[in-house]
Amino acid sequence: MSYAHDMSVTTAPLASSALASSLRLAVMRLARRLRAERAETGLTLTQLATLATLERLGPTTPGALAAHEKVQPPSMTRVIAGLEAAGLVRRAPHATDGRQVVVTVTAPALELLRADRRRREAWLARRLAELTAAERATLSEAAVILDRLATL
Repeated sequence: MSYAHDMSVTTAPLASSALASSLRLAVMRLARRLRAERAETGLTLTQLATLATLERLGPTTPGALAAHEKVQPPSMTRVIAGLEAAGLVRRAPHATDGRQVVVTVTAPALELLRADRRRREAWLARRLAELTAAERATLSEAAVILDRLATL
């Protein structure tokens, strides 16, 4: 009896490691496939991520945006300049700090983001429809767990 217990203790880290590897690969492949389904926008992934973050956070400063996206402020300044030139963001003076500006997404940017999401979600919905009801139920449960993993 103690042998079985000892065996489970020694195989648990291996099983966990194998699961981590398998999960990492599966998530990377799915993310790559979803990226491939993006609509052709002419924007870089950094620009798209910046727009999505601005949509989620609302009006924010370039510095806060750079920190959130984990890029250097000069890099974010270039990203914002490109997005502004394309009519996808607007800069406005900060309400309380005259040295700052606030960046906001424009209506065309919101439509671009919605169209991009619709395209990728439609692709994923078609793939999910090919699965059994039990597989979809398992993925539904896994989505909650994956989200929790991402926020730990």
